Amino acid sequence: MTIPAVQETPELRARLDRIWETPKGFAGWLSSVDHKSIGIRYIVTAFALLVIGGIEALIMRLQLARPNQQILTPAQYNELFTMHGISMIFWYASPILSGFSNYLWPLILGSRDMAFPRLNALSYWIYLFSGVFLYAAFAIGIAPNAGWFDYVPYANQQYNPGQGIDVYAMALILLGISTTVGAINFVVTLMRTRAAGMSINRMPILVWGTLTASAGNILAVPAVSLAFFLLWLDRRFGTHFYDVPAGGQPLLWQHLFWMFGHPWVYAIVLPAMGMVSDGLPTFCRRPLVGYTLVALATVLTMVIGFGVWVHHMFATGLPDIGMSFFSAASFVIVIPSAVAVFAWTATIALGRPQLTTAFLFFASTIVLFVIGGVSGFMTASVPADWQFTDTYFIVAHIHYVLIGINVFPVLGALYYWFPKMSGRMLSERLGQWNFWLMFIGFNLAFLPMHLTGLWGMPRRVYTYGADFGWNTLNMITTIGSFVLALGVLLLIVNVVMSLFRGAAAGPNPWDAATLECATPSPPPPYNFAVLPTVASRHPLWEDRLQESDERSRITVGPALDNGREALATSPIDAQPDAILKMPEDSYAPLVLGLALSALFVSMLAMSLPGVLCSFAVGLIAMLIWLWPAGLSFRPLRTTDG
Repeated sequence: MTIPAVQETPELRARLDRIWETPKGFAGWLSSVDHKSIGIRYIVTAFALLVIGGIEALIMRLQLARPNQQILTPAQYNELFTMHGISMIFWYASPILSGFSNYLWPLILGSRDMAFPRLNALSYWIYLFSGVFLYAAFAIGIAPNAGWFDYVPYANQQYNPGQGIDVYAMALILLGISTTVGAINFVVTLMRTRAAGMSINRMPILVWGTLTASAGNILAVPAVSLAFFLLWLDRRFGTHFYDVPAGGQPLLWQHLFWMFGHPWVYAIVLPAMGMVSDGLPTFCRRPLVGYTLVALATVLTMVIGFGVWVHHMFATGLPDIGMSFFSAASFVIVIPSAVAVFAWTATIALGRPQLTTAFLFFASTIVLFVIGGVSGFMTASVPADWQFTDTYFIVAHIHYVLIGINVFPVLGALYYWFPKMSGRMLSERLGQWNFWLMFIGFNLAFLPMHLTGLWGMPRRVYTYGADFGWNTLNMITTIGSFVLALGVLLLIVNVVMSLFRGAAAGPNPWDAATLECATPSPPPPYNFAVLPTVASRHPLWEDRLQESDERSRITVGPALDNGREALATSPIDAQPDAILKMPEDSYAPLVLGLALSALFVSMLAMSLPGVLCSFAVGLIAMLIWLWPAGLSFRPLRTTDG
């Protein structure tokens, strides 16, 4: 099977611009299915929720800075604590990674777009509306207050009669739909739209990380969606899934929640670890040490991660023999998790590190990962966990995981790929201040928190007495939190200033090895005028590394300019086997997202007319979306016609 190869020309680029460019203006923005636009929306929205969640944390730290403070009432603290956890763990940590992967995947994989562009847009709109739904309810005084883990019986109607828990249930099920359709899109994109020649042993580690997280989410999200749906049925229709007097099981909630919750931990760190694995070697001027081991360890971490959920439940009175198996799995999972740490360390030791801001964020992940990993390793022991559970030791651990292995890699990725997204360089001077304020502030805030927990301070309390010995540690944590927040503020200043006044970035400002750096900054709507053919793992470093006798082709290849077209390749070896007809921009994903959100609001309000109207609008949107406009899959012709 062959496709005619052509040379990239200005005429070809102009023709592809007319085919792929989204109409200008707000209306065009609403209808766009361009993966780059969707990726930036994800990043901006998730970062806004990170800032909101951070502000909630600062208010809580003011409350806890000194004993017997009365800044917040117990009820207000519970609501703020719950919203902070929900925002950070669900509405920031995974969507920010989806944003980067949405933007970068087609560029890194040498493709024109994601496999299902309209599904990609739908995923974002549902995510946005679920967040708006959650915070709109919070703004009018309807807030969840049983913690982000929402344990029953605290969340049952009998003990929590307001609508806050119902809002949380509906919003999280909505978010689960967004996550699931997005995950399916990532899996199919990898399987079918890689550049010719990009076999699975040539894929960047970021792709392995996002693929593994997506596969995990497809399997894990249904568990938590079911848990919240059953809770909603208990609360609204009087069923008894979690009601003990009627034969229900509160532990059913914990099993369903943590069957999802622990794989989710890896879903929000594995893509971030992939960012480090791809970005760090660029600044060390050498390939990643142990690529194959890191790729295998990435997949193995998620596989084992499905077998450790009970380590969140060691204090619930489960049988000893059962807990011993999950304790063993919790110890074993440290092994694949540590492979990346050794690979990063060896890459730095054997390379020539350039101390850019992005490098500092990536390299600091090693330190924070080790601290968070060691504290997690300690909780794998059942007797030790009985002492640590429900203390601030666990709060310290979870923040070293979520901030140390998510936020820091994400900010490194922002400094690394911002020039590609915007065409502008971020300020290195502000960047260095940004990094050191955040690194010092973070450790000042959360390292002492381990001691606070070991000295007996329980988590989830809104105040404490002056004679418990926690005063100094809590004040240090509060000071560190504000230093960390100052670093985040400096990042925002850097981004805004650089968008308008930053130095112009060329196609490859960091001299990186991957395909996205073969495109202009920012990339054109079609990504590649001619689709590349890959001959090695580092297509832009082939001359210096001499990895293969062949050479990747970037400026000569198939153009596919008969409408919106992309190349389909085989799942393993990435051999071209079809031409995909990609969809045009459409308002259907927006309308379907609105209809689905309205359906959940109507269910919350128990409005049958609202449910029927929302369903009807959604059905119409789906018909418009799926109405045939020509073939979507065209096999390649053989050379004999």
